[in-house]
Amino acid sequence: MNPTVTSYALYLAIAIPLTIWVARTLHKNGRIFLVDCFKGNEELADSVNHLLVVGFYLVNIGFVSLYLKLPNEVADTRGIFEALSGKLGVVILVLGVMHFFNLYLFSTLRNRALARDEEPPVRPMDRVPPPLNP
Repeated sequence: MNPTVTSYALYLAIAIPLTIWVARTLHKNGRIFLVDCFKGNEELADSVNHLLVVGFYLVNIGFVSLYLKLPNEVADTRGIFEALSGKLGVVILVLGVMHFFNLYLFSTLRNRALARDEEPPVRPMDRVPPPLNP
């Protein structure tokens, strides 16, 4: 098999399962945060979690596919390793950025939910006292 084609096959064989593993991890562990954000509404949390995972798959597998092409022909085994390390390094960095984006999103949702439940810093009064005249 041509070394360039071998590089493509190995790249896809590693990048796609890696994307699936990260998405499953986010789905499993993100559910807890979403249930908390949605005040125990598990059905809504599961629905949002599923939609986030679908979006994660679309963005990352789309990126992996678009990033498949190598700029130069691969000549030998060394070239295969160099091409794979460069391509997979970028894919792993993109997966990490997407992971931190999801964490940021979950954290923002959770903070908003907690802020809605907090009491105001000063309790509202039934009436306002008249101003004092010095």
